[in-house]
Amino acid sequence: MTDVILPPAKQFLRDHAVRGGMDLLFFAHRSHLQRADEELERLGLGRAHHRVLYCLSRRPGMTVGELLAVLAITKQSIGRVLKQLLAQNLVERRPGVQDRRQRHLFLTTNGEALEHSLFADLRENMARAYTSAGEEAVAGYWIVMQHLMTQDVQDQFLAFQSASR
Repeated sequence: MTDVILPPAKQFLRDHAVRGGMDLLFFAHRSHLQRADEELERLGLGRAHHRVLYCLSRRPGMTVGELLAVLAITKQSIGRVLKQLLAQNLVERRPGVQDRRQRHLFLTTNGEALEHSLFADLRENMARAYTSAGEEAVAGYWIVMQHLMTQDVQDQFLAFQSASR
């Protein structure tokens, strides 16, 4: 890796530093997901499919409505994605226990295997970055990312965190 650059001391609120932070989000996100994107492309899937697989791995049994809220997309957008995931036996729908009209979404065994494979590469990349940056920097990263969230998004984040403990 090339040298890490930082904004000049005490200038973190200047436009160039704020834009630099936004550039970091953009390029890190693109780079971080590159290998997952390539693996998904081989299967005829894309990043939207990955987002659904990821959400269902974090919170199995989400309803379509809950998934729409987390992904902040329309029913029409998710319809095509879910149709493909269902057709490829990566996701299954089950009726609700209390309300059979509700449809809960779960990863199938194949869906779990694909999501675990994608996560393994992403985990390795995050672990490498965390190790290189150190514990204090990781804590700072978590703080900054949470401060970028609106309250409703932070509530969704907290739901994901509580589901994984």
